[in-house]
Amino acid sequence: MWDQVYTPVAGSLAASAACAALPILVMLLALGVLRMAAWKAGLCGLLTVAIIAATVYAMPLRLVASATIYGAAFGLFPIAWIVFWAVVLYRLTVDTGQFEIIKDSVGHLTRDRRLQALFVAFAFGAFIEGAAGFGTPVAVAAAMLTGLGFTPFYAAGICLLANTAPVAFGAIGTPLVTLAGVTSLPLNVLSAGVGRICAPMSLFIPAYLILVMGGTKGLRAVWPAAAVCGLSFAATQLLVSNYIGPYLTDILASIAAIFCLWALLRVWKPSDDVGPVLEEVAATTGVLLRAWSPYILLVIFVLLWGAAPVKALLDKATLVLAWPGLDGAIRRLPPVIPNAAPYSAKFTLNLLSASGTSALFACIGTALLLRIPLGRFLGVIGRTARDLSLSILTMACVLALAYLMNYSGCTATLGLAFAATGMLFPFFSAPLGWLGVFLTGSDTSANALFGNLQVVTANKLGLSPALMASANSAGGVMGKMISLQSISVAAAATGMAASEEGKLFRFTLKHSILLVCIIGLIVTVYAYVLPGWGV
Repeated sequence: MWDQVYTPVAGSLAASAACAALPILVMLLALGVLRMAAWKAGLCGLLTVAIIAATVYAMPLRLVASATIYGAAFGLFPIAWIVFWAVVLYRLTVDTGQFEIIKDSVGHLTRDRRLQALFVAFAFGAFIEGAAGFGTPVAVAAAMLTGLGFTPFYAAGICLLANTAPVAFGAIGTPLVTLAGVTSLPLNVLSAGVGRICAPMSLFIPAYLILVMGGTKGLRAVWPAAAVCGLSFAATQLLVSNYIGPYLTDILASIAAIFCLWALLRVWKPSDDVGPVLEEVAATTGVLLRAWSPYILLVIFVLLWGAAPVKALLDKATLVLAWPGLDGAIRRLPPVIPNAAPYSAKFTLNLLSASGTSALFACIGTALLLRIPLGRFLGVIGRTARDLSLSILTMACVLALAYLMNYSGCTATLGLAFAATGMLFPFFSAPLGWLGVFLTGSDTSANALFGNLQVVTANKLGLSPALMASANSAGGVMGKMISLQSISVAAAATGMAASEEGKLFRFTLKHSILLVCIIGLIVTVYAYVLPGWGV
């Protein structure tokens, strides 16, 4: 059995932490300076941590290889499994023309530009985030706003700002599934924690969006809509994340926001109604139900998969495998844990009960309901596999990097270094997740990178591990708007000139920093003022 060492560089925590941070710095250089593709940056980071683990930490090569493959396997299943079928479902709606009806039903509810931003960028964008994630909401919402008459830069900036509060629960809860996997904390506990941190932000993000668009004058004119949108989304987000789980949080919260905004517009209009008059939507109720049926099916299947009797039945086919050559082959030592103990490595192969499988059944149900020919259905799956291949490779690389950092002791070293911030750590836990999303473009990847580090640090400082892990994911969402991948997606979706990407980054950066600091303050309050409410 190999024992982890947390200060391998001359017994110095500072020098050891500097070494442990090198893979992250390499990724930052590759993404931010050299502007490499995400999968290339991931491979560079993985290669770096493999060298450090084998040389600086003296981890046996067989363990390096096993931990790397273990992490990559988790990246493929259940993570990529969820994302893949969520994106297939979205593309089926596009391929059959149903998405145009969905888009029109949302975009033509009002002619006021500010309200369109609430409907499309915030509420509908959150719906797409919950159903597909993976850059899809920014691309879809930004393209919709451009089609409604917004300038490309304005549409991209607004959508990047709006795509914050829902990100932690995106792609049917993928970021939190990852966080639970790397930290071994209960998924529902993490879901509740992230919901309690994000809900206060969701409450005021719609108003903040309007404030950025039109200043205080614009906000005064539409404050009832901003209030209704924020309150309905935040309340639903809080309730679903705490009492149902992470899979449907965004989907149900966004539907609540869209419905409440629609109901408000039946009895209220802005005093300074602006924007071009749009033709009325002529779609009948039946047509609308047919268009929305793929996502209705998704909600049904996700709820069904979460029901205890169904889950128990599906779990009969689940296999829990001790990872070859890794499970119990490494021993963690104090002060990372109270007493020396073997580091387990169990891979759960739950093909039937995995949330990605519920999305698969929603895809099959959609194909049957919309009478999509088998060849066309398989064609959508094939194109999605081709288009997502490099992105799936990125997930595998980043998860392999994260697991290797965990099993080699690099994460523990960084956690012990962060513990030196003492009472300030609850505030800095959010910017740590923010940094992870900026580096990787994904809350899922940031949770894989830093989730366990947050737990290690929390245990060292006597803080709630679940709260600090939740802070990583909640803080990470505010880094989404400045990640190079998100900016590139927004620019491409709106047809914005590539030369304006730097301008877009500068536009979102100040908002990103402000919002992550607010998240840090919320976490600090939960840690020290309202510990029972935190987690």
